[in-house]
Amino acid sequence: MRARTLVVAEQHGGTLSRVSWEPIAAAERLGAPVSVVVLGSARDAAASAEALAVATVDEVVALHHDALTDYTADGYVQTLAAFIGDLSPSHVLMSHTYQARDFAPMLATRLDRVLASDCIALRVTPEGVYFTRPMFQGKVVAEVAIDGPAPHLATLQIGAFGGDAAARGSAPRPVRSVGAMLDPASIRQRSEAPFRESAQSVDLTQAERIVAAGRGLKAQEHITLVTRLAEALGAEVAASRPVCDAGWLPLDRQVGSSGQTVAPKLYVAVGISGAIQHLVGMKGARTVVAINRDADAPIFEVADYGIVGDLFEIVPALIAALKA
Repeated sequence: MRARTLVVAEQHGGTLSRVSWEPIAAAERLGAPVSVVVLGSARDAAASAEALAVATVDEVVALHHDALTDYTADGYVQTLAAFIGDLSPSHVLMSHTYQARDFAPMLATRLDRVLASDCIALRVTPEGVYFTRPMFQGKVVAEVAIDGPAPHLATLQIGAFGGDAAARGSAPRPVRSVGAMLDPASIRQRSEAPFRESAQSVDLTQAERIVAAGRGLKAQEHITLVTRLAEALGAEVAASRPVCDAGWLPLDRQVGSSGQTVAPKLYVAVGISGAIQHLVGMKGARTVVAINRDADAPIFEVADYGIVGDLFEIVPALIAALKA
Protein backbone atom coordinates (compact mmCIF):
# COMPACT_ATOMS: atom_id res chain seq x y z
CA MET A 1 0.00 0.00 0.00
CA ARG A 2 1.29 3.45 -0.89
CA ALA A 3 2.24 5.61 2.09
CA ARG A 4 -0.10 8.45 2.86
CA THR A 5 -0.07 11.70 4.81
CA LEU A 6 -2.56 12.39 7.58
CA VAL A 7 -3.65 15.95 8.32
CA VAL A 8 -5.32 16.64 11.66
CA ALA A 9 -7.75 19.54 11.19
CA GLU A 10 -9.10 21.65 14.03
CA GLN A 11 -12.62 22.77 14.82
CA HIS A 12 -14.29 24.69 17.60
CA GLY A 13 -18.00 24.18 18.22
CA GLY A 14 -18.56 22.80 14.73
CA THR A 15 -16.73 25.67 13.00
CA LEU A 16 -13.63 24.66 11.07
CA SER A 17 -10.49 26.58 12.02
CA ARG A 18 -9.28 28.58 9.01
CA VAL A 19 -5.69 27.49 9.59
CA SER A 20 -6.63 23.85 8.98
CA TRP A 21 -6.16 24.44 5.25
CA GLU A 22 -2.46 25.21 5.78
CA PRO A 23 -1.28 21.67 6.69
CA ILE A 24 -3.35 20.40 3.75
CA ALA A 25 -1.34 22.67 1.45
CA ALA A 26 1.86 21.38 3.05
CA ALA A 27 0.76 17.74 2.78
CA GLU A 28 0.16 18.12 -0.96
CA ARG A 29 3.87 18.89 -1.39
CA LEU A 30 4.79 15.43 -0.11
CA GLY A 31 3.29 13.81 -3.20
CA ALA A 32 1.42 11.08 -1.34
CA PRO A 33 -2.32 10.48 -0.89
CA VAL A 34 -3.72 12.78 1.80
CA SER A 35 -6.30 11.92 4.45
CA VAL A 36 -7.79 14.69 6.59
CA VAL A 37 -9.38 13.92 9.94
CA VAL A 38 -11.39 16.22 12.19
CA LEU A 39 -12.36 15.23 15.74
CA GLY A 40 -15.40 16.17 17.79
CA SER A 41 -18.94 15.19 18.61
CA ALA A 42 -20.93 13.62 15.76
CA ARG A 43 -22.53 16.99 14.94
CA ASP A 44 -19.41 19.14 15.22
CA ALA A 45 -17.11 16.71 13.40
CA ALA A 46 -19.60 16.28 10.56
CA ALA A 47 -20.13 20.02 10.13
CA SER A 48 -16.40 20.73 10.03
CA ALA A 49 -15.70 17.79 7.74
CA GLU A 50 -18.31 19.08 5.30
CA ALA A 51 -16.41 22.38 5.14
CA LEU A 52 -13.32 20.38 4.15
CA ALA A 53 -15.11 18.19 1.62
CA VAL A 54 -14.17 20.48 -1.30
CA ALA A 55 -10.48 19.75 -0.72
CA THR A 56 -9.01 17.55 -3.45
CA VAL A 57 -7.62 15.05 -0.96
CA ASP A 58 -7.98 11.29 -0.89
CA GLU A 59 -10.53 11.33 1.93
CA VAL A 60 -12.05 13.46 4.67
CA VAL A 61 -12.91 11.68 7.92
CA ALA A 62 -15.24 12.85 10.67
CA LEU A 63 -13.92 11.05 13.75
CA HIS A 64 -16.55 11.38 16.43
CA HIS A 65 -17.46 10.47 19.99
CA ASP A 66 -19.60 12.18 22.61
CA ALA A 67 -16.52 12.40 24.84
CA LEU A 68 -14.85 14.56 22.17
CA THR A 69 -17.51 17.28 22.37
CA ASP A 70 -15.11 19.31 24.51
CA TYR A 71 -11.40 19.18 23.77
CA THR A 72 -9.14 17.28 26.14
CA ALA A 73 -5.57 16.18 25.47
CA ASP A 74 -6.35 12.70 26.82
CA GLY A 75 -9.33 12.27 24.50
CA TYR A 76 -7.50 13.50 21.42
CA VAL A 77 -4.37 11.45 22.08
CA GLN A 78 -6.23 8.20 22.72
CA THR A 79 -8.45 8.69 19.67
CA LEU A 80 -5.68 9.75 17.28
CA ALA A 81 -3.29 7.04 18.45
CA ALA A 82 -5.84 4.36 17.57
CA PHE A 83 -6.75 6.02 14.25
CA ILE A 84 -3.10 6.46 13.24
CA GLY A 85 -2.42 2.84 14.12
CA ASP A 86 -5.14 1.73 11.69
CA LEU A 87 -4.19 4.18 8.91
CA SER A 88 -0.38 3.76 9.14
CA PRO A 89 0.49 7.12 7.57
CA SER A 90 4.05 8.15 6.75
CA HIS A 91 3.53 11.67 8.14
CA VAL A 92 1.07 13.38 10.47
CA LEU A 93 0.78 17.15 9.98
CA MET A 94 -1.17 19.79 11.89
CA SER A 95 -1.08 23.54 12.47
CA HIS A 96 0.99 24.78 15.42
CA THR A 97 -2.03 26.10 17.32
CA TYR A 98 -2.39 26.31 21.08
CA GLN A 99 -4.45 23.12 20.96
CA ALA A 100 -1.86 21.20 18.93
CA ARG A 101 0.92 22.42 21.21
CA ASP A 102 -1.02 20.84 24.06
CA PHE A 103 -1.66 17.36 22.68
CA ALA A 104 0.92 16.80 19.89
CA PRO A 105 3.93 16.12 22.19
CA MET A 106 1.80 13.73 24.22
CA LEU A 107 0.64 11.99 21.02
CA ALA A 108 4.22 11.61 19.79
CA THR A 109 5.19 10.10 23.14
CA ARG A 110 2.23 7.71 23.05
CA LEU A 111 3.30 6.56 19.57
CA ASP A 112 6.99 6.52 20.55
CA ARG A 113 7.75 8.77 17.60
CA VAL A 114 9.52 12.08 16.99
CA LEU A 115 7.74 15.44 16.70
CA ALA A 116 9.18 18.37 14.71
CA SER A 117 7.37 21.43 16.04
CA ASP A 118 6.64 24.90 14.65
CA CYS A 119 8.03 24.11 11.18
CA ILE A 120 8.16 26.90 8.60
CA ALA A 121 9.15 24.90 5.49
CA LEU A 122 9.63 21.38 4.20
CA ARG A 123 11.80 19.94 1.47
CA VAL A 124 11.31 16.58 -0.24
CA THR A 125 14.44 14.78 -1.40
CA PRO A 126 15.23 11.22 -2.52
CA GLU A 127 16.68 10.67 0.95
CA GLY A 128 13.53 11.83 2.75
CA VAL A 129 11.68 14.89 3.99
CA TYR A 130 13.53 17.75 5.67
CA PHE A 131 11.67 20.17 7.93
CA THR A 132 12.84 23.73 8.64
CA ARG A 133 12.09 25.14 12.07
CA PRO A 134 13.10 28.33 13.90
CA MET A 135 15.16 28.19 17.07
CA PHE A 136 16.11 30.70 19.77
CA GLN A 137 13.04 32.89 19.10
CA GLY A 138 13.65 32.95 15.37
CA LYS A 139 17.27 34.07 15.52
CA VAL A 140 18.39 30.93 13.64
CA VAL A 141 16.66 28.20 11.65
CA ALA A 142 17.53 24.53 11.52
CA GLU A 143 16.77 21.97 8.84
CA VAL A 144 15.99 18.62 10.44
CA ALA A 145 15.34 15.13 9.19
CA ILE A 146 13.28 12.85 11.41
CA ASP A 147 14.91 9.49 12.12
CA GLY A 148 13.15 6.29 13.01
CA PRO A 149 10.08 4.49 11.70
CA ALA A 150 6.92 6.21 10.48
CA PRO A 151 4.78 8.03 11.23
CA HIS A 152 6.76 11.25 11.50
CA LEU A 153 4.84 14.05 13.23
CA ALA A 154 5.16 17.78 12.59
CA THR A 155 3.30 20.93 13.57
CA LEU A 156 3.45 23.80 11.08
CA GLN A 157 3.80 27.45 12.01
CA ILE A 158 0.67 29.43 11.18
CA GLY A 159 1.18 31.38 7.97
CA ALA A 160 4.19 29.37 6.79
CA PHE A 161 2.07 27.45 4.28
CA GLY A 162 -0.70 29.45 2.64
CA GLY A 163 -4.07 27.79 3.11
CA ASP A 164 -5.27 29.30 -0.16
CA ALA A 165 -2.73 27.10 -1.96
CA ALA A 166 -4.59 23.94 -0.93
CA ALA A 167 -6.30 22.51 -4.00
CA ARG A 168 -10.08 22.61 -4.03
CA GLY A 169 -12.54 20.84 -6.28
CA SER A 170 -15.76 22.10 -7.83
CA ALA A 171 -17.98 19.64 -5.96
CA PRO A 172 -17.70 18.33 -2.39
CA ARG A 173 -16.70 14.70 -1.94
CA PRO A 174 -18.41 12.30 0.49
CA VAL A 175 -17.23 12.44 4.09
CA ARG A 176 -16.38 9.21 5.88
CA SER A 177 -17.89 9.09 9.37
CA VAL A 178 -16.03 6.96 11.90
CA GLY A 179 -16.87 6.28 15.52
CA ALA A 180 -13.81 6.92 17.65
CA MET A 181 -12.17 4.18 19.70
CA LEU A 182 -12.23 5.94 23.04
CA ASP A 183 -12.78 5.00 26.66
CA PRO A 184 -14.34 8.08 28.32
CA ALA A 185 -13.30 6.80 31.76
CA SER A 186 -9.65 7.20 30.77
CA ILE A 187 -9.98 10.97 30.24
CA ARG A 188 -8.41 12.64 33.24
CA GLN A 189 -9.18 16.26 32.32
CA ARG A 190 -12.46 18.12 32.53
CA SER A 191 -12.80 21.08 30.20
CA GLU A 192 -13.99 24.49 31.26
CA ALA A 193 -15.08 27.28 28.97
CA PRO A 194 -12.10 28.80 27.12
CA PHE A 195 -10.68 31.79 28.99
CA ARG A 196 -11.42 35.15 27.40
CA GLU A 197 -10.20 38.32 29.03
CA SER A 198 -13.09 40.31 27.63
CA ALA A 199 -15.96 39.98 25.21
CA GLN A 200 -13.82 41.70 22.60
CA SER A 201 -10.96 39.19 22.85
CA VAL A 202 -10.37 37.23 19.66
CA ASP A 203 -8.14 34.58 18.24
CA LEU A 204 -5.95 36.68 15.96
CA THR A 205 -4.94 33.59 13.98
CA GLN A 206 -8.46 33.58 12.51
CA ALA A 207 -8.49 37.28 11.52
CA GLU A 208 -8.45 38.12 7.81
CA ARG A 209 -7.42 41.75 8.43
CA ILE A 210 -5.26 43.12 11.25
CA VAL A 211 -4.12 46.62 12.21
CA ALA A 212 -1.15 46.44 14.58
CA ALA A 213 0.08 49.19 16.89
CA GLY A 214 3.73 49.87 17.65
CA ARG A 215 5.53 52.11 20.10
CA GLY A 216 5.64 54.81 17.44
CA LEU A 217 2.19 55.73 18.80
CA LYS A 218 4.10 57.19 21.79
CA ALA A 219 1.27 57.01 24.34
CA GLN A 220 -1.69 54.82 25.27
CA GLU A 221 -4.25 57.50 24.41
CA HIS A 222 -3.15 57.29 20.78
CA ILE A 223 -4.27 53.65 20.53
CA THR A 224 -7.65 55.03 19.50
CA LEU A 225 -6.07 55.94 16.14
CA VAL A 226 -5.38 52.26 15.48
CA THR A 227 -8.79 51.25 16.79
CA ARG A 228 -10.56 53.68 14.46
CA LEU A 229 -8.52 52.50 11.47
CA ALA A 230 -9.32 48.88 12.31
CA GLU A 231 -13.02 49.69 12.52
CA ALA A 232 -12.89 51.39 9.11
CA LEU A 233 -11.19 48.31 7.61
CA GLY A 234 -13.29 45.73 9.45
CA ALA A 235 -10.07 44.49 11.03
CA GLU A 236 -8.85 43.26 14.40
CA VAL A 237 -6.42 45.25 16.55
CA ALA A 238 -3.02 43.77 17.41
CA ALA A 239 0.24 45.11 18.79
CA SER A 240 3.98 44.63 19.06
CA ARG A 241 5.50 43.46 22.34
CA PRO A 242 6.51 46.94 23.67
CA VAL A 243 2.90 48.08 23.39
CA CYS A 244 1.63 45.10 25.39
CA ASP A 245 4.48 45.30 27.90
CA ALA A 246 3.52 48.92 28.53
CA GLY A 247 -0.08 47.88 29.21
CA TRP A 248 -1.51 49.86 26.30
CA LEU A 249 -3.22 46.72 24.96
CA PRO A 250 -3.85 43.26 26.52
CA LEU A 251 -1.25 40.54 26.08
CA ASP A 252 -3.64 38.49 23.95
CA ARG A 253 -3.22 41.14 21.24
CA GLN A 254 0.53 40.63 20.93
CA VAL A 255 1.94 39.41 17.63
CA GLY A 256 5.45 37.98 17.54
CA SER A 257 7.71 35.17 18.70
CA SER A 258 6.42 35.53 22.28
CA GLY A 259 2.85 36.27 21.18
CA GLN A 260 0.57 35.00 18.43
CA THR A 261 1.61 34.00 14.92
CA VAL A 262 -0.87 35.34 12.37
CA ALA A 263 -1.47 35.02 8.63
CA PRO A 264 -4.15 37.54 7.63
CA LYS A 265 -4.92 38.67 4.10
CA LEU A 266 -4.05 42.25 5.17
CA TYR A 267 -1.65 43.38 7.90
CA VAL A 268 -1.27 47.11 8.57
CA ALA A 269 1.70 47.92 10.81
CA VAL A 270 1.35 51.37 12.40
CA GLY A 271 4.47 52.75 14.07
CA ILE A 272 6.17 49.33 14.17
CA SER A 273 9.89 49.31 13.41
CA GLY A 274 10.01 45.61 12.55
CA ALA A 275 12.19 43.80 15.07
CA ILE A 276 12.86 40.18 14.12
CA GLN A 277 10.73 38.95 17.03
CA HIS A 278 7.71 40.77 15.58
CA LEU A 279 8.39 39.77 11.97
CA VAL A 280 8.38 36.11 13.00
CA GLY A 281 4.76 36.50 14.08
CA MET A 282 3.39 38.25 10.98
CA LYS A 283 5.52 37.17 8.05
CA GLY A 284 2.73 34.89 6.81
CA ALA A 285 0.50 37.88 5.99
CA ARG A 286 -0.47 38.03 2.34
CA THR A 287 -0.28 41.83 2.04
CA VAL A 288 1.68 44.02 4.45
CA VAL A 289 1.23 47.80 4.69
CA ALA A 290 3.73 49.69 6.87
CA ILE A 291 3.43 53.23 8.20
CA ASN A 292 6.56 54.60 9.84
CA ARG A 293 8.47 57.87 9.81
CA ASP A 294 11.84 56.08 9.66
CA ALA A 295 12.56 55.20 6.03
CA ASP A 296 15.22 52.71 7.18
CA ALA A 297 12.91 50.77 9.51
CA PRO A 298 13.23 46.97 8.95
CA ILE A 299 9.45 46.69 8.53
CA PHE A 300 9.79 48.18 5.05
CA GLU A 301 11.91 45.21 3.98
CA VAL A 302 8.88 42.91 4.28
CA ALA A 303 6.15 45.43 3.41
CA ASP A 304 4.28 45.26 0.11
CA TYR A 305 3.31 48.92 0.53
CA GLY A 306 5.22 51.42 2.64
CA ILE A 307 4.27 54.92 3.73
CA VAL A 308 7.10 57.00 5.14
CA GLY A 309 5.73 59.83 7.23
CA ASP A 310 4.02 60.97 10.40
CA LEU A 311 1.43 58.38 11.40
CA PHE A 312 -0.53 61.07 13.25
CA GLU A 313 -1.20 62.67 9.88
CA ILE A 314 -1.39 59.57 7.71
CA VAL A 315 -3.76 57.43 9.79
CA PRO A 316 -6.50 60.09 10.15
CA ALA A 317 -6.25 60.69 6.40
CA LEU A 318 -6.64 56.96 5.72
CA ILE A 319 -9.66 56.75 8.02
CA ALA A 320 -11.30 59.69 6.29
CA ALA A 321 -10.64 58.17 2.85
CA LEU A 322 -12.02 54.78 3.90
CA LYS A 323 -15.18 56.29 5.34
CA ALA A 324 -15.68 58.39 2.22
